[in-house]
Amino acid sequence: MRDFLPADKARRERVLAVIRERYRAHGFDEIETPVMEDYDRLHAGIGGDNEKLSFSILKRGMDAEGIRAAADDPAALADLGLRYDLTVPLARFYATHRAQLPTVFRAIQIAPVWRAERPQKGRYRQFVQCDIDVIGDPSARAEAELMTASLDVLDALGLEGGSIRVNDRRLLDAMLDVFGFAPAERPGVLITIDKLDKIGPAGVVTELRDRGAGADAVDAFAAYLERPAGSPSFDEAGIRAALPDGIPDEVVAHLVDLGSTVAAARGAEAPLVFDPFLVRGMGYYTGTIFELAHPSVDYSLGGGGRYDGMIGRFLGQPVPAVGFSIGFERLVDLLPDTDADGERSIVLVHDRDVALPQLLALKAHLVARGARVRVEQRAKNMKALLERSAADGYSSFASVNAGTTVETLELKPLD
Repeated sequence: MRDFLPADKARRERVLAVIRERYRAHGFDEIETPVMEDYDRLHAGIGGDNEKLSFSILKRGMDAEGIRAAADDPAALADLGLRYDLTVPLARFYATHRAQLPTVFRAIQIAPVWRAERPQKGRYRQFVQCDIDVIGDPSARAEAELMTASLDVLDALGLEGGSIRVNDRRLLDAMLDVFGFAPAERPGVLITIDKLDKIGPAGVVTELRDRGAGADAVDAFAAYLERPAGSPSFDEAGIRAALPDGIPDEVVAHLVDLGSTVAAARGAEAPLVFDPFLVRGMGYYTGTIFELAHPSVDYSLGGGGRYDGMIGRFLGQPVPAVGFSIGFERLVDLLPDTDADGERSIVLVHDRDVALPQLLALKAHLVARGARVRVEQRAKNMKALLERSAADGYSSFASVNAGTTVETLELKPLD
């Protein structure tokens, strides 16, 4: 968990403002949910490995004897927990307020979440998630809206050239079925397949054998990995060429529809890449899954997928849903440290004898014209004062003495 100095905080808020503006432009509406949820909801088996990283909140009023009696049962010790993502709270929110929401609900959630991680570079115990979700639409249009809005965010931040890797959990299940993996061993097999980028085909095959996966199934999968493979085009022919025989037509058709829809929305060839080995670890995904990529980095800048089964667990009936989460912390680190308001950021450096009414009248005049203004008394070390002001995001300064007026105020650049 981190503190942020003024310049860092301002930079983060500038990025958040762009994300909010672009998502709202695409028809999404922002909501807010509590930072805490019921313990049972956070540990209902829909959060994957993140459930193990949840911060739990001790029940109020427990005495020492009660704590000792419940020491071996976390559910008896806690009744609340800090949210570890924004999807579980959204599912509860929709189930609670469904009657007041449109049939197809497009939600924005931008808020901190907490996970009991081992802190390291790029991995924090408190971080901001920026989610958009579409609830109530089972068609490829929902995924296409998420993708076009998120690509638009990258463009607006000056990161043109983004692309999205796409797969479908139904395709993964069908592939494992074609190869002959038993249903009971498939979760472990997917964990290994997810390491393909790190350990390569040979490493994946070796680990599958070490796991004790069915020998015939591993042989079939190894043969599939050895086939000639290029970069498949995101159309029916390209997707089919990247898959073994026996894959359901309706899943391929859904992806083809998605590609044509995104292409129409972007006004060009869809920046989608079919990746039959994209897994994503969350157990609640039921269909399309995707990750946002940019050529400047070798890691994803966000991702998401369809989770049609989650909200139904709260409502008792199926509700289609799909979501996308921008990797805000990674995005902030990737962007240059520029201040969009720099031209209107001014430091007034005044002499000691300047009357306070005169000084604040000058400041008020500049503020009324849309400037951001800081007042500083002239210091012996003017170089240090101006360097600090520049580091805080100010772009210009003006010297103020007893005779300075609005008309005679002279602005000078800080750099």
